[in-house]
Amino acid sequence: MIVDCAIYREGHRAEGPEDFSDALAEARSAGGFVWIGLHEPTEDEFEVVSQEFALHPLAVEDSLKAHQRPKLEVYDDSLFLVLKPVVYEPRSDTVSSGEIMVFLGDSFVVTVRHGEGAPLKAVRHRLEQEPELLGKGPTAVLYAVADATVDHYLEVATELQTDLEELEAEVFSPDGGGSRHTASRIYNFKRQILEFRRATGPLSLPMTRLAGVGTFGVSVPFVEDKARPFFRDVHDHLTRVNESVEGLDRLVSDILSAHLAQMSVRQNDDMRKISAWAAMAAVPTMIAGIYGMNFEHMPELRWEWSYPAVVLVMAGLEVLLFRLFKRRGWL
Repeated sequence: MIVDCAIYREGHRAEGPEDFSDALAEARSAGGFVWIGLHEPTEDEFEVVSQEFALHPLAVEDSLKAHQRPKLEVYDDSLFLVLKPVVYEPRSDTVSSGEIMVFLGDSFVVTVRHGEGAPLKAVRHRLEQEPELLGKGPTAVLYAVADATVDHYLEVATELQTDLEELEAEVFSPDGGGSRHTASRIYNFKRQILEFRRATGPLSLPMTRLAGVGTFGVSVPFVEDKARPFFRDVHDHLTRVNESVEGLDRLVSDILSAHLAQMSVRQNDDMRKISAWAAMAAVPTMIAGIYGMNFEHMPELRWEWSYPAVVLVMAGLEVLLFRLFKRRGWL
């Protein structure tokens, strides 16, 4: 559905005609631009917008189907940017992602949002409070949406870092590391990082192109060259996020390896204890087995003190084995 539609002249909002074609013509004549916001539009709803603003069919198809990777596409009449905002759920410790598609053209901006996270109402409100920035035109909207998305990445990365520290403390605690649920928690956390990485990693190249750094120093159509420093700032923040995500991923892998090593050590300790107790049980079993074979020629059976002697020998051997295994740390 259409969430908002307005004309902006010199950074100030002005309600325009309901017809998109008339609104675009009025914006161009006044030196402003039209900003239309949609949330999970149907094919019929978006067909009207795509026809009025001559949006490319491939970009329109991507906007309707969603499930796209972050990317930047340049068409004849518009620029198409895909962002994946992420939402962190503290109760379930999960990361979910939505999608924001931004169409940028001559005097118009069309934003399409999928998912409940990262609404653009706050971005529009913030821009309307800064008419000087909004007066820069559609490029300012593109920058504000990208900046808000990447800044939220930083917040999510901080939340994940806190969760990782708690998980690390649990793994290396005296008792927590042996929990049967610890491995599943580590694996689930790794899945959350992977979901986060799918949103932040592919966005690096589009931000590099918009910032005009490295080998992508050429200008991007429909984006003013004066906006490059702003996109470089977004690119720097995104680089920090990607470095943080890589660090989290490495730490989770190390924690999983440490947890598996701890489990292996505990299993070895248990096996040594079981083996020690089995060896101690084998001694009296062996002696009792010998005297239980009922041989005829066993003079010890006729001794008066044979039974107490055998019991003392077994007890002495048990004490000796116990002290030996205890000294070696097997018990």
